[in-house]
Amino acid sequence: MRVPLSWLQDYVPLQNIDPLDLAHRLTMAGLETTFEQGGSQYWNKVIVGQIVSIEKHPNADRLQLATVDTGDQRVTVVCGAPNIEVGQKIAYAQLGARLLNAKTGETVELTAAKIRGVESAGMICSELELGLSSNHHGILVLPEESSVGSPINEILDSSDAFEIEITANRGDCLSVLGVAHEVAAIIGAQVTEPNLEYEEVSPSVEECINVIVEDPQLCQRYACTLTKGIKVEDSPEWLQKKLRDSGHRPINNVVDITNFVMLEYGQPLHAFDYDQILESTLIVRTANSGETFTSLDGALHELKPPMLMITDPQRSIGIAGVMGGLNSEMTKSTKNVLLESATFNGINTRRTASTLKLRTEASLRFEKGLNPELAERALKRATALIHSIAGGEVRKGIYDVFPGKKDPLQIQFSLNSLQKILGTSYPSSQVEQVLNSLGFVYTKMDDLNLKIQPPYWRTDIEIEEDIVEEIARAIGYDSIPDIPLAGLVPQPLNQPIRILREKVKDLLVSLGLQETISHSLVSGQNLESINTPMESVIRTENPMSREQEFLRASLIPELLRATSEALKHPPNSVAFFETGRSFKKQKNDLPTEDEMAVGVLAGIRSHSFWEDTQETYDFFDAKGIIEAIFANLGVQVDYIPSKNSAVKIGHSAELFIDGTQVGMIGEINPLSINKFNLPTSAVVIFELNLSQITQFLPEQKSFFVPFSRYPAAIRDLALVVKSEISAEQIETVIRKEAFVTRVSLFDLYEGGSLSPGEKSLAFRVEVQSSEGTLTTEQLDAIFSKILQMLAQETGAVTRT
Repeated sequence: MRVPLSWLQDYVPLQNIDPLDLAHRLTMAGLETTFEQGGSQYWNKVIVGQIVSIEKHPNADRLQLATVDTGDQRVTVVCGAPNIEVGQKIAYAQLGARLLNAKTGETVELTAAKIRGVESAGMICSELELGLSSNHHGILVLPEESSVGSPINEILDSSDAFEIEITANRGDCLSVLGVAHEVAAIIGAQVTEPNLEYEEVSPSVEECINVIVEDPQLCQRYACTLTKGIKVEDSPEWLQKKLRDSGHRPINNVVDITNFVMLEYGQPLHAFDYDQILESTLIVRTANSGETFTSLDGALHELKPPMLMITDPQRSIGIAGVMGGLNSEMTKSTKNVLLESATFNGINTRRTASTLKLRTEASLRFEKGLNPELAERALKRATALIHSIAGGEVRKGIYDVFPGKKDPLQIQFSLNSLQKILGTSYPSSQVEQVLNSLGFVYTKMDDLNLKIQPPYWRTDIEIEEDIVEEIARAIGYDSIPDIPLAGLVPQPLNQPIRILREKVKDLLVSLGLQETISHSLVSGQNLESINTPMESVIRTENPMSREQEFLRASLIPELLRATSEALKHPPNSVAFFETGRSFKKQKNDLPTEDEMAVGVLAGIRSHSFWEDTQETYDFFDAKGIIEAIFANLGVQVDYIPSKNSAVKIGHSAELFIDGTQVGMIGEINPLSINKFNLPTSAVVIFELNLSQITQFLPEQKSFFVPFSRYPAAIRDLALVVKSEISAEQIETVIRKEAFVTRVSLFDLYEGGSLSPGEKSLAFRVEVQSSEGTLTTEQLDAIFSKILQMLAQETGAVTRT
């Protein structure tokens, strides 16, 4: 919304107010505002001149030589404007003046120049060169009473203006008066309202026109006045300037008045040629399917319900809230004007304008929502201006169809609410001054309580808190003192799953994995790739596409697809992980939403430039990651051989804590590798159910164990066991010995000299005492005890 400073001053005093400071204060009050300096910045060295003679240019048919009296000398100026005449007072730019260039829009310094062989000493300016408007088809002609030689800024008003970004809830600021009330509240002034009085004559308007509103839901109010015997002509200069300064093109006095009042009050109006309304009847109805209509801009539109139309008994003459029709527009021959001021449904108006691609200043205001009380005031203002400028006689009264009229809203307001909501209070006199400036009407119930009626132009004030906000905005949010919080600081929310998820993510990153993120909506093909039972799948009600039809049951498929794409490029090594939720339907219950962490290792284990190796990832790489995570969490996990069809038997395991499965780990089998087009067979995945793990986290997160002052001893144990005995079982038995501090598996051997059904496992065992250095005899006793326990519990024997 462009609000000219000169227009704003008609309603609120702005003397000694810095426009830049006011723009800042409006922004801080919630209206993002910038100040744009108008033409006055281009008026240095521009004075009033008078054309005393005009001669033909000797070398150009379209140029003329004008002799200009500047008060102290006469100069010759080459000019091509078609409207120059002897005796005119004009804006003369002296050499050195900085003017707008009509072609580039940039400012340039005026210098002496020869035009077709004749030197031009300056320029006779158009409105564009002076920054007044975009008009450069002729020179600017000044009033006859202008004094020759006077600076131009003594004759012309600057077109300085505020540019205001309007938010969706502040449609009232799409009006100069709405902004004036904001300014008045900020600077502590009162707004001067326009005069709405005019003379009326009989008969009444109700005897001259009939209005039928068929759908009160789409047209809450329809009011109109009738003025007969008007004269359609150009608007007076003051009205044209107001419109130009606001960025609007003057058309004729009647149309200009409707645009002026729309900008002034924010209420769109429309003027019909009364004599073109058949049977003197207006009908407000929805459009018929396939109905066509030619709007004022000459465009033909195909209509459909529930687009709202203004019609007479035989034809449509306007699209309600958007644009009038070519068949009832104002022309020079119009003598009688019917002026419409209505309140149309904002949502329907927006849909109509968008469908017809016909967004207008009127539709913009209707779609933000207008108070029906605004219609009558704007109508009276426009009628008064038509009577004053275009003449004619105003028929008595207003034809007003207002079926849904309600009593004005009354809001109970307590001064104590300021302290309660803002944490500060203001004197009642200051609060009352703000309310008056903003247009609120109030009644004092007692010293603390008011009954407040919101202004008729505001639709966003409904509750007591809205009034508190208005007071805070007007006085300034920066006036609210900073007060430290009193009382106890609120305890943080206990979110163990979130804390665990973030910790696991940090651990995985520290272990060299990179995080990926995928969408939680997946395709049916995604679910089929991991043989997900469809009865446990959750389908979205309105899928955006086939690729986003279901909630994911697992994070593994999308992670493997990302792996497949990554392995197509060097360095042929992938270490990815992702965290997120998986969803599964439950019978007669809400779906489960488990927080999961999944990872994949694929391709070459190391890709360092100085380490030339082709070793690939295997089960034990992923197991090392899992062990590191659970060691950090302080949780003991058991590994049970997996029977999952997606992983290799013997190279996979399911993870259990106290009998509850919390995850799985394993090498992908060839069938799954083909499903996901993985270019390598070395692919290992792991999956952790963080929602399940959370319940097993120890309350004591960490504790200190003193370091031993004595050296550790290391021995290797090569054991032969049955194939079904797992390495974890062996490790569990070894750790039962109190002196054991570390156990690691470093070799697995099958075949050769071993009998069928047997395998060899080699462990490196570290033992240490905190009381002294272990002797050879002590070490022999410790390992002899370990071997006895292994033999008894697992049947293990030493490999020879």
